[in-house]
Amino acid sequence: MARLMSRMTVKTFYLLILLVLLALVSDAGGQTLSNGLGSAGEVSPGQPTLLTDPAAYIDEAATPERLSGTLEILLLMTVLSLAPAILVMTTCFTRIVVVLALLRQAMATQQLPPAQVITGLALFMSLAVMAPTWSRINADAIQPYVNPDEGKEPITFDEAWGRARTHMRHFMITQIENTGNSEDVYMFMEFNSPSWAVQEKIREGTLLWEDVTMTALVPAFITSELKQAFIMGFYIYLPFLIIDMVIASILMSMGMMMLPPILISLPFKLLLFVLVDGWHLVVGSLLQSFTNNPPI
Repeated sequence: MARLMSRMTVKTFYLLILLVLLALVSDAGGQTLSNGLGSAGEVSPGQPTLLTDPAAYIDEAATPERLSGTLEILLLMTVLSLAPAILVMTTCFTRIVVVLALLRQAMATQQLPPAQVITGLALFMSLAVMAPTWSRINADAIQPYVNPDEGKEPITFDEAWGRARTHMRHFMITQIENTGNSEDVYMFMEFNSPSWAVQEKIREGTLLWEDVTMTALVPAFITSELKQAFIMGFYIYLPFLIIDMVIASILMSMGMMMLPPILISLPFKLLLFVLVDGWHLVVGSLLQSFTNNPPI
């Protein structure tokens, strides 16, 4: 009876919230529209708002007085739509999420941990690794552009973008050098650079990082991260593969060939992973595989 009363109380509470929201919406619909609508004028309560001439509002948004705000909104929407791709392509997220996915496959736990847990863990680990780089970008590029020091003029957008790009390039170049995958940079620069001088440096093997464009550095960084993730996944697979082979040999010697070895080996994999503190080892190895020193 008490449980039924609690359910009725919750439903009553939700109903009251819904009624309050409906009242607020009806009050907002009955208010006078702001003057930003131009010739729309006032609207009486309860009547729908009709745009008599939508083209007039579009033309008004294109006027010099409103063009700045329109472009800012367009730029903001573009950045928000590209944010997931930027996160994947220019940070350590790729390596982390691939290694964690390979760990789940090696343990043969099917959908455990769930994909949401793996993605969330990879996201917060990426935030921890990228925090120094983003802090330097905020101090050197964003703050001088948005909130400059007293007595100083704000830097231009091009200068702010150049400073932020320098720090991102430094992070990606450092990871490529540490993993020894510089040949990917040569491969992409060979197809990306139309300059004869740069092509000559590529053939001679004297290419400098200053000559590498972002369109070549970003895909080279992604392939480097994938290679390193697969190497780490190989080392993670080895102990679990040995357990599968031992369990399969024991089952065959006992004549139990119809019993799936994966079903029997799963508890032993979990036991081994817990005994060696596997999550600490995997996460710690991933974090230590990145170098995030400030540029000289």
